[in-house]
Parts: sequence; structure tokens; C-alpha cells
Amino acid sequence: MGIFNPLYDAVSWIIVQFHSLYSLVFDKDSGWAWGLSIISLVILIRICLIPLFVKQIKSTRNMQALQPKMKAIQERYKNDKQRQSEEMMKLYKETGTNPLSSCLPILAQSPFFFSLYHVLSYIAKGQEVGVIKQDMVTSAQHAHIFGAPLAAKFTDSASTLANLGASVTDVRVVTVIMIILMSGSQFYTQRQLMTKNVDMTVKTPFMQQQKMLMYVFPVMFAVFGINFPVGVLIYWLTTNVWTMGQQMFVIRRNPTPGSLAFKERQDRLRAAGKLKDDSKAAAKPGEGGATADAAPVKRTQPKRQSKSQRQTAGTGTQAQPSGGTAKKPGTPPADAQSKPKAQPKAQPKPNLSKKK
Repeated sequence: MGIFNPLYDAVSWIIVQFHSLYSLVFDKDSGWAWGLSIISLVILIRICLIPLFVKQIKSTRNMQALQPKMKAIQERYKNDKQRQSEEMMKLYKETGTNPLSSCLPILAQSPFFFSLYHVLSYIAKGQEVGVIKQDMVTSAQHAHIFGAPLAAKFTDSASTLANLGASVTDVRVVTVIMIILMSGSQFYTQRQLMTKNVDMTVKTPFMQQQKMLMYVFPVMFAVFGINFPVGVLIYWLTTNVWTMGQQMFVIRRNPTPGSLAFKERQDRLRAAGKLKDDSKAAAKPGEGGATADAAPVKRTQPKRQSKSQRQTAGTGTQAQPSGGTAKKPGTPPADAQSKPKAQPKAQPKPNLSKKK
């Protein structure tokens, strides 16, 4: 086993501790005691990986925020792929974004996954591994889940399965159902991320890559799953269900802005009265939010005039502004009253010299 001995020891020790705990409730040789021990191993590992999961969520959100800039770089250097890659790496470096951070939880739990695979393989061969001694190897070797031994695989021969106390039909039916559930949960988890927590208005190669992985991963699980022991299938199905529930919780509580999940969350908060509706607040009168179109227009009725005022208006005389005193009929205009009267011209004096 070499350098992987510490991992084998760690995985086998954790399984043995959980098995001792569940043996208080179930038969120590039953598949439930050993199966629940594997499920508890998964839960323990995933709890330890929560910080990496949070980092994965932040990295995914940063990638979403960078989509417009990435799109601009692709359009600018669409004929120069090398320059396009250089500008992308420069953008990642400036913003502190790592595209591989979304794979951190999978990469971190891979050593435990392969360690469990080898532990179960040694149990199937009847060999001691880690802290699991021969008596426990025999107990785990014959532990069945729905008629399939934990160490059995889909590709095992009839003679191998007979030594484990199982039939080919039982093992293949159980493994096929578990492979379908494992691939289906992986597909749903990726599809949930793409349809609800991604801004679909921006199309980039990152989104195309995620969409491709949505179909590639389930196929990979289906192909490689036939070579996994039942115990490993239990491990991987449990971690897929955990990931799906964890992602569902995060998307519901903290979705990516601009995504469908973000709009649904805004609607829930608005319906619960926890989010103020700006459009309704702007329509309230008296708060400065009403628009000019919505403001009521006041109409003033013309004041009632007397018969003489109407006759004066008909002759071209300007109407007196409202609030002033009414003019008497026949009164000249104000500008005429203000002008001084013209003085009569002086008569010339008679010439007395002509009379003489």
C-alpha cells in the first residue's frame, strides 16, 4: 500500500468507530451497521469540507460577475486565441478568481474516496486492511444491503458472488439501481446550478463548459460505477445527495444576482413584507414619488361677469384682472386718465399799428 497507508488507516479507523456505535442498535454483522458506518463517514468528511464548499460558492459567484468582461475579451480577441487566453489569465489574477475552485470539494474528498475503494477491495479479498482485523473483515465481507454484499461489484462473476453469499441477479439489480440514483442526483445537482443560479443573459464559454459537465459527469458515473463495490456506491450516492441538499439551501438563501433563484427570493421577501416594493412606494401621493403624469390637474372655473363687463369685453376693452375693482361703464381706460389734458394754444395779439 506504500504511501497511502495513513489514509487507509484513517478511513478504516473511522469506519470501525461508527460500526461500534451502530452495533449497539443493529446486529454487528448486518449490512445496516456497516452501511450506516459508510454513510456516517461521508457526512463527517462533508462537514469538514464545508469551508471549501463556501470557497467554491464564492468562486462561482465571482465567475458569474466576470462574465461581461470575459465576453468583451472574447469579442475583442476572437481571432487571436493565444492573446485571448493571456487576457483571461490576467483578468483572473487581477480579480483573485480561480476557475478551479469550483472543483475543490471533489478534489479534496477524492483521497478518501479511493481509500474507501481500496479498503472495500481488500475486504472483498478477505485481507486485513488498516485497523480492520480478520474477524471484522469476515463480518464486513458478508454484510448485505438489500441482498448485495458491500464488497460485491456489478462485474463480479457468479463464483465470486457465491463466495460472498449472494446471487448475480441480486447484486446487479442493486448496483444498477444505485448507479441510476447516483447519476441522476449528479445530473440534477448540476442542472439546478445552471437553471437557477446562473445569469442566463450572458453567454460565455464558462457557461458552455458547465452545461457540458452537466451531461458528462452522470455518464462517467454510470460507466465507472459498474466497477465500484456496493459500499463505494453507497459512499458516492450519499455525497451526491448531501451536495444536492447543500446547494439547494445555498441557492435559496444566497442566490447569484440576476439569476432565476434571485428573482424568486425577491418575490418571496416581497410577499412576506420583508422587502419594500419601490414601484408601489413611488406611486404614493404626498411622498415626492408621484410622477408628473400621475399628478391631478386642477381646473379653475372663470368668474361670473356682469352684463356691462361682457359688453365692454366685446368692444375690445381688456378685462380687469381677478381681484381688482370693477370699472364703471363709460370710464376711459387707465392709460387715458393718466395723460394730462392738452392746453389751448394762445391767441395772437392784434397789430394796433395797422389800425392807426
